[in-house]
Amino acid sequence: MENETQLVQVFTGSEISVVLLKGELDAIGIPAIIQNDFQSGVFAGFSGGFPSSIDLFIRESDLKQAEPIINQFIQDNKE
Repeated sequence: MENETQLVQVFTGSEISVVLLKGELDAIGIPAIIQNDFQSGVFAGFSGGFPSSIDLFIRESDLKQAEPIINQFIQDNKE
């Protein structure tokens, strides 16, 4: 039961990239959480984090199903 709620970081990138990947995961039924320390700091009135270091988390129990999507996304978006 603990693995079902344990979150794992699966991607770090720009806000646009993270939102796109989150959308792809959502489309196959995998919920994801975005952690944006930069935006949180702006809202709170101080600087925190970097705009290009936005993190995406999913449940550990979804990792096996999500890995092919994440790997393909990374491969398709190499700079």
